[in-house]
Amino acid sequence: MSEEFEKLLNEEEGHLTQIRTGAIVKGTVIGVKENEISLNIGYKADGILTRQEYTNDSSLDLTTEVKVGDEMEVKVLKLNDGDGQVILSYKRLAQDRGKKRLEEAKESGEILTAKVVQVQSAGLSVMIEGIRVFIPASMVSDGFERDLTKYADQEIEFRMAEVDPRKHRFIGDRKSVLVERKAVLKKELFARIEEGMIVEGTVKNLTDFGAFIDLGGADGLLHISEMSWGRIESPKKVFKVGDHVEAFIKEIKGEKIALSMKFPDRNPWLNAEEKYAAGKVVKGRVARMVDFGAFIELEPGVDALLHVSQISRDHVDKPSDVLSVGQEIEAKVVEFNADDKKISLSIKQLEMDREQENAGEAAEEAVEETAGTEE
Repeated sequence: MSEEFEKLLNEEEGHLTQIRTGAIVKGTVIGVKENEISLNIGYKADGILTRQEYTNDSSLDLTTEVKVGDEMEVKVLKLNDGDGQVILSYKRLAQDRGKKRLEEAKESGEILTAKVVQVQSAGLSVMIEGIRVFIPASMVSDGFERDLTKYADQEIEFRMAEVDPRKHRFIGDRKSVLVERKAVLKKELFARIEEGMIVEGTVKNLTDFGAFIDLGGADGLLHISEMSWGRIESPKKVFKVGDHVEAFIKEIKGEKIALSMKFPDRNPWLNAEEKYAAGKVVKGRVARMVDFGAFIELEPGVDALLHVSQISRDHVDKPSDVLSVGQEIEAKVVEFNADDKKISLSIKQLEMDREQENAGEAAEEAVEETAGTEE
């Protein structure tokens, strides 16, 4: 080799980028195939970026992702693949940066957002900057979650609880985010609510004795006895989880909130004296029976007693012999006590009244017929 040629070769190589394994370099796309990208990285050999090192999607067509002339930043995996080409990775560079990003987020306590890509009984997996983060079921919510499928494909917020790149261990925590935010909402809620205030909420949970209503920051208990002026057999027959509820705050005791839907202005006894005055004929439904009679629901919240002796003109041993729960009856109000909220009914008296009316009508008709005959 002549001295002049060697000098020119050294000058040419001096203009080339000096790279090493693990280096991050910039390149320009000079060729794209379905499963491979060629890049000019300013080195004596071109760089090759395979689909496997570009994405985790094995079916992705690279020609739809990049085009000739695009610039890319990649990581050098191997300087010579045996054919004199440099093996590159776009995916691993993103992962390296993702790991650093997650480490920084762990240190700062930053709240991250990512889409759920996989749901398992053990927890949720999200992808953030090329890194799979696992959120255990115990850290998904501030309450017990039996079914996590509702989170599929949802954007969720979380913090990093553990970041260990060496063990490829990246654990997220959504629970702490929810607890922290609820604490703020709870403080704001108790600062603005007071007894008697009308509030709105969502049914969060149902029990045999009532419903827990999410008021936004704290739950209020709507006891079964406060759900209606009428009688409620079971909260589950009135509400379902997720229902919107309007109620008023009956009592605040410490951090406990008691709710009621028995609004005073809707009390059926407010105009009961006029509707159910003694002497009026009313209709109702047999709500329940006892040995001494049956309780008749005239409307939700207003019950009247039909004593066993007033069920019929015939002797009745017990109400269930002639009546059944749910049966509609017609009776006469024989007593109304506004102070004690007591109403007494009588089918027997109604039958007697109607018999007298019929007898009176028959007598009047007989007199009219006699008068017509005499004429």
